[in-house]
Amino acid sequence: MPMYVYQVIAADGSEGEIFEVLQGMNDEPLTHHPETGQPVQRLLGLPNVAGKLSESAMKANLSPSNLERHGFTQYKKSGKGTYEKTAGKGPDVISDR
Repeated sequence: MPMYVYQVIAADGSEGEIFEVLQGMNDEPLTHHPETGQPVQRLLGLPNVAGKLSESAMKANLSPSNLERHGFTQYKKSGKGTYEKTAGKGPDVISDR
């Protein structure tokens, strides 16, 4: 079942609470908050897609070991203007000064 995102429609026009609800794809969209009864609207959200472009796959592709295996060098910020190497060949530290 997909997770849908809803937002409370505040009477004064301000942004209300945002919450998620697990619903079947054939279920009607909510019109009122299930606990408070306030009017709500369903928001558009990004789909959770598994596969080559999923968030977990992208994290694995950008892991230090994978980057080094493909010939890349990775640096992480370690201080103000200083970066330390975490993978690959190259200087151990680079600085923007």
